Amino acid sequence: MANPFQFRPPLHTRVLMRRTSAYRVFAIFYSFAILALLYHHLIHLLHSPNTLSFFILLADVLFSFLWASSQGFHMCPTDRRVFIEHLEHYVKESDYPGLDVLICTADLHKEPPMGVVNTALSMMAYDYPTAKLSVYVSDDGGSKLTLFAFMEAARFATHWLPFCRKNKVVERCPEAYFGSNPSSWFPETDQIKLMYETMKIKVESVVEKGTIPHDHFTNEQEKQAFSRWTDEFTQANHPAVVQVLLEGNKDMDITGHTMPNLVYVSREKRPGSPHHFKAGALNVLIRVSATMTNARVVLTLDSDMHSNDPQTPLRALCYLLDPDMDPNLGFVQFPQAFHGINKNDIYAGECIHVYQIHPIGMDGLAGPMHVGTGCFFRREVFSGGPSRTPGQSSDHLVSKSIGNKEVLASAHHVSAWNYENQTNWGTKMGYRYGSLCEDYCTGYRLHCEGWKSIFCNPKRPAFLGRAPINLNVCLNQSKRWGVGLLEVGFCKHSPIVFGLMEIGPLMGLCYANYAFRPLWSIPITIYAFLPQLALLKGVSIFPKVSEPRFFLYIFLFVGAYTQDCLDFLLSGATIQRWWSTQRVWMMRGVSSFSFSLVEYLLKCIGISQFGFNVTSKVVDKEQSKRYKQGIFEFGVSSPLFLPLTTAAIMNLVSFLWGMVLIFKKKNLEGMLLQMLLAGFVMVNCWPIYEAMVLRTDRGRMPTRTTIISIFLAWALCIIVSVSPKI
Repeated sequence: MANPFQFRPPLHTRVLMRRTSAYRVFAIFYSFAILALLYHHLIHLLHSPNTLSFFILLADVLFSFLWASSQGFHMCPTDRRVFIEHLEHYVKESDYPGLDVLICTADLHKEPPMGVVNTALSMMAYDYPTAKLSVYVSDDGGSKLTLFAFMEAARFATHWLPFCRKNKVVERCPEAYFGSNPSSWFPETDQIKLMYETMKIKVESVVEKGTIPHDHFTNEQEKQAFSRWTDEFTQANHPAVVQVLLEGNKDMDITGHTMPNLVYVSREKRPGSPHHFKAGALNVLIRVSATMTNARVVLTLDSDMHSNDPQTPLRALCYLLDPDMDPNLGFVQFPQAFHGINKNDIYAGECIHVYQIHPIGMDGLAGPMHVGTGCFFRREVFSGGPSRTPGQSSDHLVSKSIGNKEVLASAHHVSAWNYENQTNWGTKMGYRYGSLCEDYCTGYRLHCEGWKSIFCNPKRPAFLGRAPINLNVCLNQSKRWGVGLLEVGFCKHSPIVFGLMEIGPLMGLCYANYAFRPLWSIPITIYAFLPQLALLKGVSIFPKVSEPRFFLYIFLFVGAYTQDCLDFLLSGATIQRWWSTQRVWMMRGVSSFSFSLVEYLLKCIGISQFGFNVTSKVVDKEQSKRYKQGIFEFGVSSPLFLPLTTAAIMNLVSFLWGMVLIFKKKNLEGMLLQMLLAGFVMVNCWPIYEAMVLRTDRGRMPTRTTIISIFLAWALCIIVSVSPKI
């Protein structure tokens, strides 16, 4: 029988990037260079064993392993395009699958309610049939103030949605739209803006005071919704709250159009019972949405990632509804993008590797990993394995109203603290537990179960969020991710063993590259201190300029950096942002990755229990000003700064001592690579030197941190000077 879709225009295209062959040839030559280096290290260690040679060999072995694991990203880089204008040839708008949007927030002080409200409003305003659209908000902080904010948002939405629909507004996040160029505004914009500002002032005033005045309630039903917040109600001990704020078949906007569903959820929590952080909150939302609307497509979002393109769901449907697509396609991942990034992205907040370069590489294999937000799932991926009966036409929508007492009772039941006991939730169903990186862990396990994924990267970013503008926050976030990645790397389903067998060698290597990413801390820390200490001792550990191995080191360093730089430039980033990324990478290696490795080891032996710390979305005006100027923010006495400042001081001292040796004409040829290494680290450490000595603002390096680092560097120098060998 002829395929009814065969003469219709394609929904998407896929091509292998032209740079693939160059990547593969480079990998072959680079591999031989690495083998030659390791061979020499091993021979040297066998003939003249010493501690220094052992640590240099260890560093280079880890460098080699982590480089090899990264080659999975370069073997099949793929470029895709979608054609949403062709979607009408495959499905009518009335036959679009239902879409449940799941948004998580956990702390109203770190994630202000108005930010979450803007995210929800931008999703509610999608170019999508409102009868098919539902937005669920998980408030893991259990705050009545967040519920109040969404009650206000529901009222404002009845004006905002028709305004966007009538004027075909592209930027449908109110805060972003009203902050745009006024020349693009419409006659009624000022009126809508006034309504928004009134709501914003009202919500922020309530959050600041911590109480809701009685005159803010418009009816008895609203007042009754807050009766559940009794004196015994705390963030860690409270019953489940499921509140329907907008019901699609009942509530209308000001023009008479139906509204999408909007539901507030705060799951039940009890002291001493595990709640599994964000993964647990998402699993509750998956179950609640299944009892109320049960849409076939589920979109998961962070609280600060608002929509930047109202047609994003249609782009996902171009893959999910394609009859020629692999029936095991489980999710479509959009990249994270950020607004407010400064010119040179000094903290590498864009994460170009994670959100651009690596997904393109994995897309040519089994598909990109899940990155926590901006992901459209088929609902069945959360039920324990690929569906063998794809292509079902109905949405299996719940027939009863979401406000029905029976439906609400069921929603409360699946939100109970003990609902998951003796079930497969968190192991074979829903988001997977056992790692602080629930997104990485879940995507990995889904791929191991046979699901595939797609990377959709439109020219206009689908979602926009806010990246950290504070170095301490950035490093702490990396530390938390590091612990979560190691939890997967050393579990029974480790990508390096289980993954290689289940998803193939290249995909296994890609996942292993992330799982063991904190191990970068070992070689980076070794190269940040040992060659410099040897230089102070007058010991040469690298080959002389006249030796062939000198050029082997140069090739390995320049080759890796050149490939990385080209990856950045080809992804559309600038060379200044690439420089910032490699600098922050070294900072993370010495600080946050080292701390995450220690934290993980302490957790394994039962000394420490690492918790989930929500990344703050609050913006300080002074910090924001310095960030826009490209000035690093230190300002607090964080333990994460100590290894950074100590390494900066050590490299400065060793470089100056090397200059002294040059003037004394002592073994310059043998010390050149150590001098170049110390100089390279010094150039990267300029923001640290500036913060320690030259700056007087509140973002400078705390004097206490500087003094402790000087003492540590001095102690290292003393130890080296009195040691007979190094």
